[in-house]
Amino acid sequence: MTKKKLPVRFTGQHFTIDKVLIKDAIRQANISNQDTVLDIGAGKGFLTVHLLKIANNVVAIENDTALVEHLRKLFSDARNVQVVGCDFRNFAVPKFPFKVVSNIPYGITSDIFKILMFESLGNFLGGSIILQLEPTQKLFSRKLYNPYTVFYHTFFDLKLVYEVGPESFLPPPTVKSALLRIKRKQSSFDVELKAKYLAFISCLLRKPDLTVKTALKSIFRKSQVRSISEKFGINLNVQIVCLSPSQWVNCFLEMLEVVPEKFHPS
Repeated sequence: MTKKKLPVRFTGQHFTIDKVLIKDAIRQANISNQDTVLDIGAGKGFLTVHLLKIANNVVAIENDTALVEHLRKLFSDARNVQVVGCDFRNFAVPKFPFKVVSNIPYGITSDIFKILMFESLGNFLGGSIILQLEPTQKLFSRKLYNPYTVFYHTFFDLKLVYEVGPESFLPPPTVKSALLRIKRKQSSFDVELKAKYLAFISCLLRKPDLTVKTALKSIFRKSQVRSISEKFGINLNVQIVCLSPSQWVNCFLEMLEVVPEKFHPS
């Protein structure tokens, strides 16, 4: 590594140089020789070079033009590696099942999550992501204020594997990092309803300080709210942000069954 091509800090680009972390990230993703794997923010290819030994197809996505050139030279003889030079937010995500093993650019974490776990819900199987610790911890808060966080937990099993120190990167970031495992769950309803489900969550979280009882009454009748409480063991007196992902799903499915569609949030 030369000083001429150190990662640019403001983009959140920090190369993973910790071989143990790389090994753990790949192991947590449970990669097979049948998988297509995306390496988002591939950088110098430190992850890519290990992924190509296991996966059927590896797509290394990098926005830095100099690094793209480096990756293309490095993997010119690798038949199962495709190097794509673009911002991941402009990348054409596969329309078939894929996984992700990546040390992502920290500055676009929320965008990457939305693309993978919402927009690509039908095809994203999970994987492992190295990212900043703070947004990782927010995923596991006791109270969930962000509708997308509820959504992610509904369809994916998320696990903070461990914290990662700055010494695992070059240059060392000024923040702590983490290794996150993402594993696809079996869905409780058709993924075609994902937009309706997100609209349902967003509607009820619009006023996060409301109790479950008050929030549900914006969609359900009083008798229906009582029925939901009895049927699913939901405490109506806690804040709406205290609902678990499984309780959110139960309430949503109940809405589909008992509330006329014209009254569904949109």
